[in-house]
Amino acid sequence: MFKHHYIFLFFLFTCGTVYGQKPITEPGAPVIVNQDTVFEFYTGQGIFTAKERASIISKRLKKLITQLDFNADSLVLKNDSAISAITYKSDLVLAITNKDAAASELDRPQLAANYLAILKKKLSSTFESDSIKEQIINVLETIAVVAVLLILIWGVNRLFRVFKVKLLKSWQSRVAKLGEKGAPIGYADRLLPIVTNLLRAARVLIIIVLIYLALPVTFLIFPWTKPIATQLLSYVIDPLKDIVKAIVHYIPNLLTITVIYLCTRYLIKLIKFIATEIESGSFTINKFYPDWAIPTYNIVRVLLYAFMFVVIFPYLPGSDSKIFQGVTVFLGVLFSLGSSSAISNMVAGLVLTYMRPFKIGDRVKVGEITGDVIEKNLLITRIRTVKNEDITVPNSTILGGATINYTSSSQNLGLILHTSITIGYDAPWKTIHELMINAALATEGILHEPKPFVYQTDLNDFNVTYQINAYTAHSHRMSSLYSLLHQNIQDKFNEAGMEIMSPHFTSLRDGNSIQIPDDYIAKDYKKPGFKVEKDGEI
Repeated sequence: MFKHHYIFLFFLFTCGTVYGQKPITEPGAPVIVNQDTVFEFYTGQGIFTAKERASIISKRLKKLITQLDFNADSLVLKNDSAISAITYKSDLVLAITNKDAAASELDRPQLAANYLAILKKKLSSTFESDSIKEQIINVLETIAVVAVLLILIWGVNRLFRVFKVKLLKSWQSRVAKLGEKGAPIGYADRLLPIVTNLLRAARVLIIIVLIYLALPVTFLIFPWTKPIATQLLSYVIDPLKDIVKAIVHYIPNLLTITVIYLCTRYLIKLIKFIATEIESGSFTINKFYPDWAIPTYNIVRVLLYAFMFVVIFPYLPGSDSKIFQGVTVFLGVLFSLGSSSAISNMVAGLVLTYMRPFKIGDRVKVGEITGDVIEKNLLITRIRTVKNEDITVPNSTILGGATINYTSSSQNLGLILHTSITIGYDAPWKTIHELMINAALATEGILHEPKPFVYQTDLNDFNVTYQINAYTAHSHRMSSLYSLLHQNIQDKFNEAGMEIMSPHFTSLRDGNSIQIPDDYIAKDYKKPGFKVEKDGEI
């Protein structure tokens, strides 16, 4: 920059000087600073007259002493072969040429040194006389900044205090109303301290921000603390500038991500619509069951979102950084190591979905658990027993064992309920069959068609095992139907005066009464006694 000033001034000087002629002289033009003449110019320079030149230098000096960090000792003189220049921090203040030296009794370097000494003395005294006023003004400005800061802090504290009082009143009123309606209020009482602590933290944060913003304003007042103010402001401004720049530069990538997301979203909506229509039976696909629609939709949705993430990953901010990639790999390793059982359950859930061993609402038996399926997802199946016990079974356990579904064929084929009793050999089997079938037909919930039937399953030492088999369409009432069936079997056999030999009775009677309720015993019934035969006589 300084070299360019040299070339320009040298050009002006040569343009105003004609070879073989003396430079044009003019009356002295004073260089004035704060109404005080520093020195005078008697010659012009280049296209400028002495008066114009003095005016330009005066403006430069006036601007110079208004700088808060001005120091007259920083004025520097540099002599060249054709020109001498006085600079301040590499900025040109004035230039002295041989033409100026010809108008005085000194040579150019001596004249330039004289000008430098005058400038240092005059400007230093001027700056010192003004600095006292400046410092007084600076102190007053600092006091004003502190006063404004204290007023703002007081206002923030007052505002939060009023808000806290109103919040407490509103909170107590709402809790009281909830208590009158019978709602539990213990949770609200535990939540109130958290809310008040959040308010306190917000108040402290606002005060800290106000103080931080007041510090740069205060430091800007004093020249020697101006660098500190600049540094403090840079801590806030630089990150904000970086954020704004990053957002502006990220706009194209953001538009790309938006387009990819919208395409994926509307594609998923289309697939959901198709799946819903298939589930409702509006249209069908050959060999594709309606209950596969929603699970298939969920699987396709996950795959599409995963594909979308893979596509938009390179467009994410920081995706190309080593830290981001390292964290991604670390999370992937953790997921792989910690989700082996979860993955096996997910695979089992997918297999169970398309095997269709049961659906929501079916009465099933899984191992020793019997109940209704109330939830089915990729990881677990939840079963509610007849005792209202909710049992969670991992899908891998279900896939690895046998599952009984009582509901799947109950509507079209009918679920067969079966129970067994034992009757002595002295009872005719046809009568037993008739009694058991009548008991089944008398049970509410048992189908008359197909008709119940009886199997004789065992010929025991002292009795015969008879098994009644009856059809029902109410698989969810199995427990109550079994109870009613047992009651009716007891009633029918008691009405017929026939004993049910369960548990086993020895065939040798000791004279006790028949083992049926008294209401069913005939009036002419007599207790049997021991019969002893001797030589053909009783």
